[in-house]
Amino acid sequence: MNVLGIETTCDETAASVVASGKQILSNVVASSADLHAQYGGVFPELACRCHIETIERVISQAIQLADVSLEQLDLIAVAKGPGLVGALLIGMNTAKGLSLSLKKPLIGVNHVEAHLYASMMGLSEIPLPALGIVLSGGHTFLIKILDVGSYTPLSTTVDDAIGEAFDKVASLLGLPYPGGPHIEALAKNGNPGKYPFKAGQVKENPLDFSFSGLKTNVLYTIRKNPFKKEDIAASFQETAFLDIVKKAKKASQTFPCQAIFFGGGVTINQRLREMFEITFDSTPLFWPPKELCLDNAAMIAGLGFKKYIGISDPLDMEVKTRIPVA
Repeated sequence: MNVLGIETTCDETAASVVASGKQILSNVVASSADLHAQYGGVFPELACRCHIETIERVISQAIQLADVSLEQLDLIAVAKGPGLVGALLIGMNTAKGLSLSLKKPLIGVNHVEAHLYASMMGLSEIPLPALGIVLSGGHTFLIKILDVGSYTPLSTTVDDAIGEAFDKVASLLGLPYPGGPHIEALAKNGNPGKYPFKAGQVKENPLDFSFSGLKTNVLYTIRKNPFKKEDIAASFQETAFLDIVKKAKKASQTFPCQAIFFGGGVTINQRLREMFEITFDSTPLFWPPKELCLDNAAMIAGLGFKKYIGISDPLDMEVKTRIPVA
């Protein structure tokens, strides 16, 4: 089965053709991140304009690179949320139009669940139950994976997502958006123990995350002391990641965890991967390939294949800015 995936949840316009949920025949991504850098974050109206201008070209390129015809597509999978409502509507309406004109079934996919599936796509068998960890610009949470499509939430962030915290600290240091790669690059030459930053703790659920206080801690340190950007970046990054690793360890001990699956743009960070590999030396860790860490349509097509059971979603399917993974 050839599945066309379409992803327009934020500032990436993406299309991909995936065969039988695993074999990526094409994966085209057009990002407008450079245009948003002057605003220090995603400017929704600008993102929508870019989607409108590029979506037809991106889909055509994905089909051409996959060496398939429109008639050889068997399913249209589209991200239905969460994300920016205007951006989601552009991808959804495009997918509906293709489904209607080509007489192909349509399936809506949870974009965040697809991030987790990105680390499962190449597996013939998924070890279960497993711990799922999503770390991105808009999401930070831990879940228990019982099966693809069956999850038990364990924790989330009560304020900033981890990627959002990176962007804000980068802004404090005068670094461009998106902040994650710039913080990581600076941290490689900094002292992670220079500043005793602390991540927030949530009394109601010790596994929940809170990065707002950590960000404020960085702000006050910058205001009061002479500092090296490299040391600030290294100390912030180490504190944030140590908090994630410790809570992931606690979560993995609450059930017979057979593996850990990661998803989201922050998982591309090499220091994060090193810390998990040291802490979980006897637990299989499954990271998404680097090209599937950030928003992409291959993960949408892959999960769409897994979700499709022969019944098409209706053409009046609506997008949702928030969808729980459960």
